[in-house]
Amino acid sequence: MTHRLPVVLAALVICALPLVLRAQDHAHGAGVERFDPARDADADIRAAVAEAGKTGKRVLLDVGGEWCIWCRRLDTLFTTHDELRTYRDAHYVVVKVNWSPENKNERVLSRYPKVAGYPHLFVLDGGGTLLRSQDTGALEKGKGHDPDKVMAFLKQWARAE
Repeated sequence: MTHRLPVVLAALVICALPLVLRAQDHAHGAGVERFDPARDADADIRAAVAEAGKTGKRVLLDVGGEWCIWCRRLDTLFTTHDELRTYRDAHYVVVKVNWSPENKNERVLSRYPKVAGYPHLFVLDGGGTLLRSQDTGALEKGKGHDPDKVMAFLKQWARAE
């Protein structure tokens, strides 16, 4: 029996890991890392608005999908530009809202202006009121997003300090 204990413990850790990671995902701003068709976008937005209300941040809804090359390019911009990511995270609660054939989140997205292309950004205040609907095409330069344009957008819609 004592020889099985490490195996049993390892199995428990492996089984519990997805639950722990999912809880961490909710604690750090719902859906920040990737677009997930299985997520409850409505619950994620409600949680983000509650957090924004408590912290004085805005909510940044990033609408797109894992299938979208421009969505991945925007994600890469934030992962490769520390200043952008730091500013975004200091001033916004980010929610990735999936749009894909598996889950178009039509009910949630019907509350906001029509999205013409992806990724698309919505900025909400701490009460959930829409402040800005942003086509990210205006933030592009060449085959990616322009760090200066994205930073200007983030600064323009961040809460005044």
